[in-house]
Amino acid sequence: MVVLSALSTDLYELTMVGGYYVKGMSAPATFDLFVRNLPPTRNYLVACGIEQALDFLESLHFTAEEIRFLRAVPALARLPAAFFDEYLPRFRFTGDVWAFDEGTPVFAQEPIMRVTAPLPEAQLVETALIAETMFPTSVASRAARIMTAAAGRPVMEFGARRAHGIDAGIRAARAAYIAGFSSTSIVEAGKRFGIPLSGTMAHSWVMAFPEEVSAFRTYGEIFGDAVFILDTYDAVEAARMVTASGLKPRAVRIDSGDQIAISRQVRRIFDEHGLADTAIVASGDLDEMRIAEIIAAGAPVDGFGVGTAVSTSSDAPALSGVYKLAEIERGGRAVPVLKKSPGKSTYPGRKQVWRVMRDGVAVEDVLALEGSPRPANAEPLLRQVMKKGERLSCPSLTEIRDRCRQQVATLPREVTQLVDGKRYPVHIRIGT
Repeated sequence: MVVLSALSTDLYELTMVGGYYVKGMSAPATFDLFVRNLPPTRNYLVACGIEQALDFLESLHFTAEEIRFLRAVPALARLPAAFFDEYLPRFRFTGDVWAFDEGTPVFAQEPIMRVTAPLPEAQLVETALIAETMFPTSVASRAARIMTAAAGRPVMEFGARRAHGIDAGIRAARAAYIAGFSSTSIVEAGKRFGIPLSGTMAHSWVMAFPEEVSAFRTYGEIFGDAVFILDTYDAVEAARMVTASGLKPRAVRIDSGDQIAISRQVRRIFDEHGLADTAIVASGDLDEMRIAEIIAAGAPVDGFGVGTAVSTSSDAPALSGVYKLAEIERGGRAVPVLKKSPGKSTYPGRKQVWRVMRDGVAVEDVLALEGSPRPANAEPLLRQVMKKGERLSCPSLTEIRDRCRQQVATLPREVTQLVDGKRYPVHIRIGT
């Protein structure tokens, strides 16, 4: 677990916490974390990053060094000394959290997380919760589309070098694995999360040797079950050289050019020379549309490597994720509240999301106030995952990954199809 600093928040969160302290405002408040609108290229999202968000809440505290820093922040200079001497050293998250299970499809306006805690605690965590969930959710959603395109073929993730920082690359690897990718190339993700590692060789390995054949032979001698990259010079000629030299790689990778035509030529050469078991992997700026095109053409490609498209979620790099106050206790009574800003209005009160199922297929979601009658054939999607600041469960990555596969499979095909997909119905039964 990587522990985030309590300073992983915006300044205005801290000024508000300070203001609440001065005014003695510590009554329970409920906030919803949700996406206002789906990106144009997505008909669904995959909830992700929930466990990392809970890690943050469970470990939240201010260190002595952080408090010393805050004392010197001009915007906080007028706060009383007791705020720094007494309040911040004892600050912890003591609230309750309800959330979607990671790996579950989610749609616009549905709370991915619902936080109920003393107002200052619920306020402070806004920035971190949005950041910890929105990026992984965007990546997992793109990765799920890529898995749909791959039609059962394995997909390797190796986008860390294109991600917006190594930590983003590591988190993207986790999100992609949850959505069905078979492995990652970034070693720290393997260590941190137990994701299987995979990799081939770089073009520079081939170029470092005077002859291509010696590069392949040496790599095979050192690592045994090797994967060769064919397109440093000419992929088809490299395939001929591999067979003529008696080499038997486990797989080869084609990283450029017309992969449909090249893979057909390479497959024919390998099959004619007894290398029918050597797999062909395609990579090189692939996304779901290009993968679907390769498969639709009947190209003999056995797997794919995807980097930039997934690690940057290039089609939807930022979701419209928000964290909004829905209820606050006033005078000992829970009062629903809402925002009326044009284009940014919210729904009041504590909510539950219901998924209506028929014959194993999700047909619609219902967003309603907690305690409202349960719709027929519906399952609740928000479940309590934290009570009084302590987690109630900690599912394994394998459990989350299996759930994602099962839950995405329940969506109608017209929702998951890559082109001209239909919007999934979400009925909102909350008055404003």
